[in-house]
Amino acid sequence: MKEAVLNFNPFLKPWLAPQPNNVAGKGKIEIPGEVENHIWQTRKAEPTQYENELGDALERVFETGAIELDDVVAGLNRIGLRTPDGAPWTVERFRAEITALAQ
Repeated sequence: MKEAVLNFNPFLKPWLAPQPNNVAGKGKIEIPGEVENHIWQTRKAEPTQYENELGDALERVFETGAIELDDVVAGLNRIGLRTPDGAPWTVERFRAEITALAQ
């Protein structure tokens, strides 16, 4: 039987903020041995072509030395990557898109 190869973790548990533990060495986010360690642990689905293109574009922008958000947005517009609906980037749109992608 051929095994399916996945590039995301279909068993990803929703993130919960860890609860503080005042006992030294007892704080664990996951109990060892109870959660299988998948290669793509933090993905709910395989990235879309647009998400991959955005990631590649962001790498190019950061390589130019962009640090501030205005510089990142200007860099995306300079290299020609547009929003999913084809509009130029604005700071507000970038924040909204990154927030949506993080969900």
